Amino acid sequence: MPGTPESVTYLIVDGENIDATLGGSVLDRRPAPAERPRWERLREFAHDTWKQPVKGLFFLNASAGAMPMPFVRALLSMDYRPIPLAGSPDQKVVDIGIQRTLEAITRRPGNVLLASHDGDFLPHIERLLHGDRRVGIVGFKEFLNAGFAELPGLEVFDIEEDADCFTSVLPRVRIIDVDRFDPERFL
Repeated sequence: MPGTPESVTYLIVDGENIDATLGGSVLDRRPAPAERPRWERLREFAHDTWKQPVKGLFFLNASAGAMPMPFVRALLSMDYRPIPLAGSPDQKVVDIGIQRTLEAITRRPGNVLLASHDGDFLPHIERLLHGDRRVGIVGFKEFLNAGFAELPGLEVFDIEEDADCFTSVLPRVRIIDVDRFDPERFL
C-alpha cells in the first residue's frame, strides 16, 4: 500500500560525485549552471520508475563551515532533505554519511536508488541486494565503478538518458542502443 514504510524509495544523492564526474569526465571543465543536473527530475524519475513515494536525501560537504544557502533552499523546495556534513580535512564526510545511511537502511524496509559513481559504496549496495528490496544506481553509465556491473540484481540507470536530468545533450561519447537512438538529439 502506498505511503507505508515498506513502499518508500530512498533516493540518496552524492551530489559532489555527480558534479565532479560531470565537470571532470564529461565536460572537462566546471559545469555552467544550465549544464547541471535538474535534481527535481531525478526525484520524479525515482517516483515514476518504482511507483512509490520518494525520500530524497542530498549529501553536502560543509567542512568549510558554510552552506550554499541558495542551493539548500532549492533542494528543500524540490522536497529533498539536505544533509550538510562536516569533518576533518582527512575525512570524506559525504562518503561516510552515505555509508552510514545505507547501513541504517539495511535494518528497515524500503528500496534504494543511489546517485553516485563511487566504488566506496559497493559493499553497502551488495548487502542491500540480499533482501527483497529493489536497489539501483544512477549516474553516467560509462563512469560507474566497474564493480557495480558485477552485482546481480542491481538496476543501473543513466542520469541523462534514463532519468532525463539535463536540459541539453551532453558531449558524451558512449554506445547507444539503436532502438533508443534519437537523431534529433544530435542535430
